[in-house]
This record gives sequence, C-alpha cells and structure tokens, in this order.
Amino acid sequence: MSKIGIIIQREYVSRVMKKSFLLLTFLTPIFMAAMIILPMWITTLKDETVKNIVVVDNTRSLRDVLKSSEQYTFVFTDTSIDDIRKERSDKTTSNKKNELSAVLYISEDLVENPNAVTIYSEKQINVELKSYIANQLNNYVRDKKLEALNIQDLKEKIEQSKSNIKITTIKWDSSGKEKEGSAEMALIIGMVSAFLIYIFIMSYGSQVMSGVLQEKTSRIVEVIISSVKPFELMMGKIIGIALVGLTQFTIWIVFTLILTGIGTAIFGPGFNTSSMSEAVQMGQTVSEGDSAEMISKVMTMLSGFDFVKVSVLFLLYFLGGYLLYASLFAAIGSAVDNETDTQQFSMPITLPIIFALFIGIYASQSPDSALAFWGSMIPFTSPVVMMARVPYDVPMWQILLSLAVLVGSFIASTWLAGKIYRTGILMYGKKVSWKELWKWLRVK
Repeated sequence: MSKIGIIIQREYVSRVMKKSFLLLTFLTPIFMAAMIILPMWITTLKDETVKNIVVVDNTRSLRDVLKSSEQYTFVFTDTSIDDIRKERSDKTTSNKKNELSAVLYISEDLVENPNAVTIYSEKQINVELKSYIANQLNNYVRDKKLEALNIQDLKEKIEQSKSNIKITTIKWDSSGKEKEGSAEMALIIGMVSAFLIYIFIMSYGSQVMSGVLQEKTSRIVEVIISSVKPFELMMGKIIGIALVGLTQFTIWIVFTLILTGIGTAIFGPGFNTSSMSEAVQMGQTVSEGDSAEMISKVMTMLSGFDFVKVSVLFLLYFLGGYLLYASLFAAIGSAVDNETDTQQFSMPITLPIIFALFIGIYASQSPDSALAFWGSMIPFTSPVVMMARVPYDVPMWQILLSLAVLVGSFIASTWLAGKIYRTGILMYGKKVSWKELWKWLRVK
C-alpha cells in the first residue's frame, strides 16, 4: 500500500471509530426522520375535551349564528355578565368552575360596532377558539351588510365570482415526453442541496484544519514527516476525511429513508394535510382520501425531477468544493501554532462560502440571472450556487464548465497549499503573517 493510502486509512479508521462519529451518524437520521414523522403523528391527535362557552347576547340575534362543534359547545343564557362574574367569584360555587371554559359577551349590534365582543375566562384561551368564534361572527356581519345593500342574490353572485386558479406546470424533455413539474419543489430541492453543501464543506474543511493543527502542536507530525513527504501527508488527510464525510452522508440518507418510510407507513393514512388556518377557522379536518390525494400529488411532482442527476452532481460538487477548501484549511492549520491564530487566516477563506449561500438563495429564485450564472462559475461559490440552480434544468455546458473550473482550481489550490504546508508544518514559535505566507509561496 502506498504511503498516501496508509495515511488515508489511518485518518478514516481513527475518525469513523470515534464514539462522537457513531453517535452523530446514527442519531442524526433518527432526528431528521422524527422531524418528518412527528408532524404527521401530531395531526392525528385530537383534543377530546369539550369546551363549554356560555354566551351572553344582549342583541338576542346570534343564537343561530354560533354553531357548536365536536370541540366547542355554545350555551346561551339570559343571565347578565355581572351576575355571571359574581357567581364565578363565589367560593360556594367553586366546584362548578371547571365546567365552564369561557364566557362570550356580545354587548351591542356587531354590524354597528364590530368591537362589541369580549371573551371572559379564568385561563388564557387558545388561538383556535378565538379564531373559531371570530370566523362565524365575521361571516354573520358580512351577510348582514350584504343584505343591507338590497341587491337580489348578491351573496350567491359573490360566491360564484370567487375562483381558485391552480396552475399546472409541465416540462418537455428532448423526446417531447411530458412530466409534471413544480416551481415550489424546485425551490425546496435547490435550497436544501445548497445548504447541505455549505454545511458539509464548512464542517469537514474545519476538521482538516483542526487535525493538522493538533498534530503540529503535539509534535506527532515530526515523527510522521520522517517517513512521508509533507504533500503526501496533506493529501492523505484531506482524502481520508472526505471519505469519512461520504460514509456519514450515505448512512444518513439510507437511515433517513428507512425511518421515514416506516413512519409514513404507520402514520401516513391519518396524516391531515389541511392548513392550520383552515382547521382553526372551519373546525374541520381533511378526510383520508384527500390526504392520500395530496400525498399522490406530491409524489407526482417529485417524479418530474431527475434525482439521479441531482445526486450525482451533489456528490461531484461536494467533493470539488471540499477538496478546494480543505486544501486551504490544511495550509492554515500548518502555518499557525494555536486555534486563536487561525481566525485571521480562516476568515478570508470562509467569507466566499458564506457569501455563496446568499447568492444561492437568490439563485433559487432567479436561476438564469447574471449573478446566479457567475456565482456558479467562480470556484469558491460554485458548489453552493450551482446546486441551488440544478433543479431548474441548467444547461449541461454550464455544469461541465463549472466543474472544469472547480477541478482546475482545486489542483491549483492544492499545489499552493502544499508549498505552505511543506514550510509551515515544522515551523514553531513564530507569528506568521500574510507577508510571510507570500514568501513561502514564492519558494521553489
């Protein structure tokens, strides 16, 4: 086995066998699957407690307006609000307090005074109850105002004039075959891919810098350098940590898919896809058939994307971006003696990748703009920006050009970083400056 292979094996095995790696690798997919499954499970839960609301209606016109539901029961009373308040404060009736959730008081005609509504309660009421009452009262006031206009069948005409336009997007491939697409799904896929690239590059790149710095400060590197060349050591460390990242990422994908599939099979049939606002206002839930239809719709939209292409490009841009930044992080780790000194050198390196995330957000909304194009060509930003653009069917020549520039930049950065690494790895006790680094680069 070559010396670089031995170093790669050492870096890979030593990191993969750590308890922190094992815990993070296997707990992360459980956490990610839980983030998907829990909302499904929560929507299947229902509050079985029936809340009783006493209604004091001075207008005596809302008895048929406030309709009870499975969760809320409205009880109209002729008792005044003052008598109810006095009764609730009476200690002798304290055993009845739990029977009443709230008191709804309508003091005046709501058409004339929309603010003449007050809810009294001993405990803070929830948003759902307030919205449920407000929705019914708003509908009542609206109908009364429409009636006052004295236009025949006005309400029916307004209802008929309402529309809910749904735009279906269809993509044509080179053979003319049609596939349903989704601008929203493209946005989500692009942003998730870009963010994951950003996280992985920053995380594993900093691991390279920390590993180099740790070996240098502990003087272990002096023993290692006696057997291998500095450049071989640097490349072995970079490739070894890259394999660790790929291993972790692969396990995450497999475990997340398995756990999500199990959770969807268990909770999927009861998954309520209605929006929260509709549930609050109407007090209704979507049937299982509607849920199944929504899930089928999502799967149809996902089928319009080439996930094999997205996955392959994700892997290529992750490797290219990581190798580019990891070589620079390795050079920084070799040039300094402690963590504090790394800040002045790592900031100029991390700024482009942070800036790339902002460009990626813009590119996911305007994938064909000039900023998005150049952001996906510049090697320091292309891994993040191009992944944000990929779901929008970027021309292949742009992808190939971007990858070619990224690979060429990685080769150049590795050569430059190797010159810094060769000099700095055995240098101790000297405060390194940018001027000093420039001298190291000029050494032949």
